[in-house]
Amino acid sequence: MFAVIFRAKIAQLDDDYQATAEKIRRLAINQYGCLEFTSCREGDYEIAISYWESESQIVEWRTNSEHLIAQGKGRQKWYESYSVQVTEIKREYKSIKSK
Repeated sequence: MFAVIFRAKIAQLDDDYQATAEKIRRLAINQYGCLEFTSCREGDYEIAISYWESESQIVEWRTNSEHLIAQGKGRQKWYESYSVQVTEIKREYKSIKSK
């Protein structure tokens, strides 16, 4: 399994941002096999982590035309700076409380 970690310093978010973010999330899950997509914001910072079965799925999603448009908007107006890391998950540990 692989994870894509997106970290950004927010410049300014507008109404188009939320609609675009939701559209890109649905696209990743419904068309490219993303297993999970989680994001949060705190102050001027945002982090999003998506989980994938293969690197090829990540590449296909990254180069989707709608995603490329969203990336351009991010660079032009939504984010002051950002970084993207793609990592392979070697181990996973979980704790689930039983009822």
